[in-house]
Amino acid sequence: MKPVDTPPPGSPKLVACPTCGGDSVYAPSNPFRPFCSERCKNIDLGAWASENFRMPVTGLPEDQLTDDEQ
Repeated sequence: MKPVDTPPPGSPKLVACPTCGGDSVYAPSNPFRPFCSERCKNIDLGAWASENFRMPVTGLPEDQLTDDEQ
């Protein structure tokens, strides 16, 4: 029995666009993959450029602690 989400051989794989959530063809025919369009790709790039994607910081590394924190 084949898994349900496996596309038939020869058909392009569809993935969710990271920006809009719509269908995106994940194949060499889509130059913007994994995004569905140039617009979605540019929205994501703009978010990175404006630093909207950040890793949470819990505190300073030990070598950067101030006298008050030691």
